[in-house]
Amino acid sequence: MNQTSYIGRFAPSPSGPLHMGSLVTALGSFLQAKVNNGKWLLRIDDIDPPRIMAGAIESIQVTLKAHGLIWDDDVILQSQNSQYYEHILSQLSRQNLLYPCECTRAQIKAIGEFYSGTCRDKKQIQAPYSLRIKNQFNISQINDVRLGQLEVNSNATQEDFIVRRKDGLYAYHLASVADDINLGVTEIVRGEDLITATACQWALFKTLGKALPQCLHLPLVRSADGRKFSKQNHAPALNLNKTEENLIIALDHLNLPVPKHIPQQTQAILDWAIQAWADSTP
Repeated sequence: MNQTSYIGRFAPSPSGPLHMGSLVTALGSFLQAKVNNGKWLLRIDDIDPPRIMAGAIESIQVTLKAHGLIWDDDVILQSQNSQYYEHILSQLSRQNLLYPCECTRAQIKAIGEFYSGTCRDKKQIQAPYSLRIKNQFNISQINDVRLGQLEVNSNATQEDFIVRRKDGLYAYHLASVADDINLGVTEIVRGEDLITATACQWALFKTLGKALPQCLHLPLVRSADGRKFSKQNHAPALNLNKTEENLIIALDHLNLPVPKHIPQQTQAILDWAIQAWADSTP
């Protein structure tokens, strides 16, 4: 990759404070941008107002700064990008690649695990309805920077996924891809739980005729009972009085154990981590 043109991003949703899983993703994407002499952007994925926690947008920024993870350029808010999402939807509509769908999650689950295109050829659709894309690409493999060639569930990735929800809100796949295109993101660093989502989004990149970014999926942080750290699973917020300890734990999870002789200071830890990440990158 041309090191002068690298653009990466960290894109948390403001549904709660950052936790250790968030820090691992933020740190991995930060290090990857640094070793590529590129930009590291902060995008707040706030397209789902009912799930936004009061104060979370500010909390995310405070937490990142406390850990020495300073982003380039202004913070991007997805909620301010509606005009661009509508532009993408209009483009897809002109290409006859969208159709309304009245199916509920319960109805889809009763038929099978994945949506089978029930409404694709229906003449009469009851409101409220979502908008689905006619998925023309069956992405069965993706090439991961860390993990190599990955097989993905083709049943999931050939699904006609939702691009606008029944409540009128923009769907995750649409907003994420649109913003990555608009920002010129060249590599997406995210958790391994989003491998299937990546494949679906690759289909949308291809539909829009855009080049695919590189991808790097990081190992998940899990609790003692095996569940991934997430806001839904009530993962504890990062303790800002233990930022150095947090970074050391996150780096250990990324298979970069910090040597004992490194000063227990945020910047010293990050300086060591950047070099160690560069030495360990294929």
